[in-house]
Amino acid sequence: MSIGEMLAATVPMARTLNLDFLETTPEKAVVALPDQSDYHNHVGGPHAGAMFTLGESASGAIVLAAFGDQLARAVPLAVRAEIAYRKLAMGAVTATATLGRPAAEVVAQLDAGERPEFPVAIEIRRADGAVTGEMTVVWTLRPNG
Repeated sequence: MSIGEMLAATVPMARTLNLDFLETTPEKAVVALPDQSDYHNHVGGPHAGAMFTLGESASGAIVLAAFGDQLARAVPLAVRAEIAYRKLAMGAVTATATLGRPAAEVVAQLDAGERPEFPVAIEIRRADGAVTGEMTVVWTLRPNG
């Protein structure tokens, strides 16, 4: 099962919004939110909450891709998030997430008995390429036990 399929199967909100996990690697995750009138705002574009969920889902996908091999000893958790809505989003939008720190650094902290935190940067774009939102989600790997 791919990371996208796993998230769609285990995260009800990803299923509800019909998110499409286009690419999921330790270097980049790309997730699309189709244009759906049920999730539009008052101006006819995707609701801010749907865009937030899109970005957070892309960040979760890259975290699982980068740190999936650590799940036996640590649980990934979102610590905080910030989003900026830059331009009007209309139609389908796509979120691209990238790690803000090298995965090896994060794992080294975990190896040292620490609870590492690391940012994931997300850009949300319209089909014409315009950036409609920028988001940062800070994650941690909480050691088990």
